[in-house]
Amino acid sequence: MNSAVAGSPMAYARYSGRGSIVHIDAVTIALVLAISLLGLVMVTSASVSIASKETGEAFYYLERQLLLMLIGGACAAFVFCIPTQALDRLSMPLLITALILLFAVLIPGLGHSVNGSRRWLRIATINFQVSELARVLVLTYVASYAARKEEELRTTFMGLAKPLGLLCLAGAFLLAEPDFGAASVLFVTGFGVLFIGGARLRYVLAMTLFAAAGFGALAMSSGYRVRRLKAFLDPWADPYNTGFQLTQSLIAIGRGQWFGVGLGESVQKLFYLPEAHTDFLFAVLAEELGLVGVLLTLSLFIALVWRSFYIAKLASDEGLKFQAYLAAGFGLWVGLQAFINIGVNMGVLPTKGLTLPLMSYGRSSLIVSLAWVGLLLRVYHEAMLEKRGSATVRQRSSVLGDRQARAARSAAKPPAPAPDPVTERERGNPAVVGKPPPKQADLLEKQDVDGGEEE
Repeated sequence: MNSAVAGSPMAYARYSGRGSIVHIDAVTIALVLAISLLGLVMVTSASVSIASKETGEAFYYLERQLLLMLIGGACAAFVFCIPTQALDRLSMPLLITALILLFAVLIPGLGHSVNGSRRWLRIATINFQVSELARVLVLTYVASYAARKEEELRTTFMGLAKPLGLLCLAGAFLLAEPDFGAASVLFVTGFGVLFIGGARLRYVLAMTLFAAAGFGALAMSSGYRVRRLKAFLDPWADPYNTGFQLTQSLIAIGRGQWFGVGLGESVQKLFYLPEAHTDFLFAVLAEELGLVGVLLTLSLFIALVWRSFYIAKLASDEGLKFQAYLAAGFGLWVGLQAFINIGVNMGVLPTKGLTLPLMSYGRSSLIVSLAWVGLLLRVYHEAMLEKRGSATVRQRSSVLGDRQARAARSAAKPPAPAPDPVTERERGNPAVVGKPPPKQADLLEKQDVDGGEEE
């Protein structure tokens, strides 16, 4: 093999481990493709009118969403080539990088403000939302901690309190942007990974009550959050101001009925429903595809969450704790964020600025989400390599055991008696055919002896 190729990440992915086979989880890829392509169709439908007004190009968002999917796919392929052991070793530098990014976005001149929130770093002409990448980096550290400090996490309160302190620090940076939704998702997902890692139930319940009280106090400490809560409780009390977004979303969902009004036939997306192609894409989907489309979307997300936990169990069964927590973290995140986004669209939860994973239009969200899928596929690959290697070892042990058993039986078997020359001569045995026959006297003597025995 060429030395340059051998040192590349792709070469490591193909030739490391116990074989050169690359294990690809076709189920995960199929689910992600289905969700992303459905999102591409709905983003196109929801953005035609706004794209025509803003840019004069009806398919402006379609072209960019497709480009973002290709970039995200390339990032997923790159992440797939990175061994998870490297991420485990670099978990602390990755955590520090995440905290630096979350702090940097708050510095005037570095952070870019949109709609009153300073959540983006401006790179050339592109705005990058650092909370998307920081979430993955922080959760990677949490997964590494749960694997390395398993005994401490299972037995002591401080084993749970230390990583929760780091989650609170990252959440404080997010709240300073402000981004209450991202902080909530990060904290709950990290808390879930620690619980799966074995944190004691009584400590988990105590910290859950404490966190719930803290988030409640934070929600009531800001004027705009209080207004959102009031609009959530009764959006029809002020349908043209604070409740406008939610009421228009509910109207869109109600119009969909069983089978929807038809793809591209939504009325609410025509400047009635704000952020129709991003945060409220699900409402447009419900209006155009109806309950059937809603159930299809929910089924796809549930299947992806189930597959993530299946991969996590597969890795855990092979002793890959860190990898199992990574896969479980992805499943928790995608399930939680999809639940929150759909709940907001249906008026079940207060309005949050969270996209629908893998579906809504968004540069940072879509690219990072697809890259995270590459990490999930890497966990599946390594778990299958470990499983294949274990099966090979068991097979070799079984073959060796059989050989040893056969050798033992052969050693314990008594030696065969010497053959009778006369009988063997009658059978034509070549070993005795050439020998002279026994003398007559010997035969008579043998008969006398036999006869005497009979008497």
